[in-house]
Amino acid sequence: MANLVAPPGTVLHEAVSVTPRHALVPKWWEPKAGSTAMEWALTGPAVDEPWGKVYADLTLVTRVGPTHADHAAPTDLAVGAPTSSSTMPGLVTRMLQLMWLEPGHQVLDIGTGSGYSAALLAYLQGDDLVTSVDIDPYLVQAAQGRVAAFGRTPRFETCDVTGGLPEGEWDRAVSMVSVRPVPGSWITALGPGAQFVTTIANTPLLVQFAIDFDSIAYGTVDRGPATFMRTRSTTDYAPRFDATYLSARDTEGDEVRKANGPIPDLWTEWELRCLFELDTPDIELRTGADDDGNSNGVVWLLGADGAWARAEVATGLVHQDGPRRLWDELERVRANWEENGTFSMRDLVFEATIESTIAVAPTDSWTITL
Repeated sequence: MANLVAPPGTVLHEAVSVTPRHALVPKWWEPKAGSTAMEWALTGPAVDEPWGKVYADLTLVTRVGPTHADHAAPTDLAVGAPTSSSTMPGLVTRMLQLMWLEPGHQVLDIGTGSGYSAALLAYLQGDDLVTSVDIDPYLVQAAQGRVAAFGRTPRFETCDVTGGLPEGEWDRAVSMVSVRPVPGSWITALGPGAQFVTTIANTPLLVQFAIDFDSIAYGTVDRGPATFMRTRSTTDYAPRFDATYLSARDTEGDEVRKANGPIPDLWTEWELRCLFELDTPDIELRTGADDDGNSNGVVWLLGADGAWARAEVATGLVHQDGPRRLWDELERVRANWEENGTFSMRDLVFEATIESTIAVAPTDSWTITL
């Protein structure tokens, strides 16, 4: 695996080579074959899966809802959305490279998870220069014990990273969870001259930030996409908008009109979807499928406040209901993007301060507050 995820002959390659991922992820969850109910079955070297997957460049889901794989029997099933994982090693090493680590840098590892990134960082920087934090006490405890078993002893702490951070000073930080906005505590804890790498919640944007001497963190988007679970303050994420979907599935709604322009496929037109998420956050997207699993040209946008929109390619009609007009919002975002030259997401610039985070279009004529 080391040759796949880190350049041979580098210290990062050495770190991957000596880090036994199987010791950190003895079991994990995989989607149950044939299930349509978000069911997960247990697998891993400690169950019945040989070491092939644990040493492949794959993300391994270790926790579904409140249920960690460590606490499950081989025949148990979990139901729900993932709440923790061991991120694919190639993405972890890419993020570590983006930090431009130098000897002596003190590093904050945000989102302990399985402890894999903390173990790599401890090898690269030395145990005393690495602190790893997570909101889940069990994840912190398990990772600390497993990493120590093969000789690595970075500092581990339990905390909610959207609030205050443990006492310490750091030159670099890497976040294995996504955020929106960038927590002000990160700017304070890192300070001028420091750098950090994170993803923006519910988008594939991996952003490299550098903090200037006015305590403003300027962020540029990396060339490749990356997605992480969002920071959470409870044992599970909020439930999906199933009740709203039942209302939106095939009813007329209180407004029916022709769409302004073609109805986009928001799964393939990911840049439009990304901008829509930045501008109008936390909208759940669902698409219809035929009996063969192919798209049938129906798109639903669902809001936590009960707002919904349904667009149908076959008729060109948009149905909307609730306190907001979500398809109107999408069309406004698309119009703004087109007026600004349909720029690439790599051309966005982020600015984070203690008080707020914004995304700025390359024309400077469109600013989105996160």
